[in-house]
Amino acid sequence: MGSISPSVTRYSETFSQRGQNAIALGAKRITWDIVSDMWHPETNCSGYLSVGMAENTLLHDTLLDYIHSNFQLSAVHLTYNNGSMGSNALRKAVAHFLNRHFQPFRPVEPVHVLMTNGCSSAIEHLSWTFLNPGDAILLSKPYYSTFIADISLRPEAVVVPVEMGDVDPLSPEAVDEYENAAIEFEARTGRRVRAVMLCNPHNPLGRCYPRATVDRLMRFCQSRQMHLISDEIYALSVWNNRVDDNISFTPFESLLSRDTTGLIDPDLVHVLWIMSKDFGANGLRVGAIISQANPELHVAQKSLSLYSFTNRELLSQSHEFLAHSLRNHQIEYTHGSNAGFFLWINLGKKYLNTHPEVSAKDVESTDFLFQKLLNNKVYVAHGLAYGSEKPGWFRVVFAHPIPWLEEAMARIIRTIQ
Repeated sequence: MGSISPSVTRYSETFSQRGQNAIALGAKRITWDIVSDMWHPETNCSGYLSVGMAENTLLHDTLLDYIHSNFQLSAVHLTYNNGSMGSNALRKAVAHFLNRHFQPFRPVEPVHVLMTNGCSSAIEHLSWTFLNPGDAILLSKPYYSTFIADISLRPEAVVVPVEMGDVDPLSPEAVDEYENAAIEFEARTGRRVRAVMLCNPHNPLGRCYPRATVDRLMRFCQSRQMHLISDEIYALSVWNNRVDDNISFTPFESLLSRDTTGLIDPDLVHVLWIMSKDFGANGLRVGAIISQANPELHVAQKSLSLYSFTNRELLSQSHEFLAHSLRNHQIEYTHGSNAGFFLWINLGKKYLNTHPEVSAKDVESTDFLFQKLLNNKVYVAHGLAYGSEKPGWFRVVFAHPIPWLEEAMARIIRTIQ
């Protein structure tokens, strides 16, 4: 017998609609191909330079030293331990950590914490619990691209990307755009908008939300009895911007630290924190949902969870290097970042300036430049995949040692010259 090569028709017959959607989404993902062929100056000189994935490699040596010196397993770690929502010891440790670093208005107790295997699982759990298939969650542009799959792929909820136009997505005025998007969606579909997804500090803009904006979002959610989910995965990756002048930087303020009295019912507030970014350990899938006034959520998760400071100085140094490099090559970037690992940069404008023979239409989709970057073995995150409202923009991650950034910039410059 000959080998069987499944066709699209075969998939449509043997896969669920969810499975078919996953195939379509997975076919567009090249990140796993890239990480299997990463550049190394000695062992893989022809590999890819990735400055597109939000990985912090600056802490690897420090973290490994700590793990090797302190980590010990016992037999209980090989059992179900205290159940699928995280061991009592782990939830106690997370609560202690959050109480030390997030200044919560109400102390976090272990019972408030639900452990998950990373951020994607946490978001999927909340989407599954709060939204019916076809119900919507609001997400402002630009956004972290994987939010879309986390919210919609298996829970079958709908993400409504909120277009901001010329409005600063982190400003209080942006809340009007959320409201317009909710009204339009509900009028058009007859379905409910049930939640707002917030990323604070913001990915990909690298800034923190002002208190005035968060207050307006809380009032907005309260008026519609919607959940407010605050992904605070970059909470401790706020650093000193040494490059951008004459800018007032907003400090990070956790939603846990706020007294929500008179703003929103506390059972509508949920915070996510995951150790992968602040600790530079994406491969350690340890995440937490913190919900302090919704015990029913924790009951529901019992059936779901089965499936599922040196740092600041180093980030500041790497940002400084990359920002100066971009300035030296007259590449536009959004100023004012002081959190996370990324800069939002405009390679399309620079490419058109250096190639007057090229039509603006050629770079309109951003795909043209994205492919040229890949041809030069450098991966930078595609801006349109992150909800950019303008072509030519990319998210570049700087949380890498300087030699890595130097090589990546050399390849970026080679692409656009």
